[in-house]
Amino acid sequence: MAARTAPDDLVRLHDLTLGYRRHPAVHHLSGAFRAGSLTAVVGPNGAGKSTLLKAIAGTLRPLSGRVVLTGAQRRDIAFLPQQAEIDRSFPIDVLDTVLLGHWRRVGLFGAVTRRQIEQAGEALAAVGLPGFERRPIGALSAGQFQRVLFARLLVQDARLILLDEPFTAIDARTTADLLDVVRRWHGEERTVVAVLHDIEQVRAHFPDTLLLAREAIAWDRTDDSLTAANLKRARAMAEAWDESATPCRRSTP
Repeated sequence: MAARTAPDDLVRLHDLTLGYRRHPAVHHLSGAFRAGSLTAVVGPNGAGKSTLLKAIAGTLRPLSGRVVLTGAQRRDIAFLPQQAEIDRSFPIDVLDTVLLGHWRRVGLFGAVTRRQIEQAGEALAAVGLPGFERRPIGALSAGQFQRVLFARLLVQDARLILLDEPFTAIDARTTADLLDVVRRWHGEERTVVAVLHDIEQVRAHFPDTLLLAREAIAWDRTDDSLTAANLKRARAMAEAWDESATPCRRSTP
């Protein structure tokens, strides 16, 4: 499909191909995320959704093509991976976890200020966890831990926020509270990109949608992207994937 670009783009993707061990997971994706947009990335399992977020965050090098930050720098990005990728066995409490959101400003060995500690407490209150500062993260439920991670994002104060399956395996009340935080970010004109599976949730809360099945099926306003025909096409492409496809040659982004 044709690339979508505009003067107010924050992130542009130019003929982007991503993969692992040279086997592509995302094929020739072009388009852009506008500054201040709220976009869901949806598609079948294995469609390359998480891979795309890692490339935008800068943790995965493209096989070919480019990710261009037209209105931001790497330090302006906050990335929340899936909970399964986070080690909760490390002996750290809730407050120190939230304070990690300040690390770009204070460095790995810098001292946090009293005001930064206050901001961490305010962020915990904003996600419904006042008084949890000294609890170990290993003692939290999945929903409580996700609230802590959102509090860390609040402290990080980033222009571009990437969320990988942020509402998976958490209860309905926590999901509703964290969706309020997402709406707050949108109201502050931050750019939010979230990988999601719940189509009705996307329809209700996310104005824009990228429907991905290793290549873009649709990238538009949500109602226009999530048509029955587009969803059927995404399912058909998922069923036709060839895991033994020839590896791609790497080129310099």
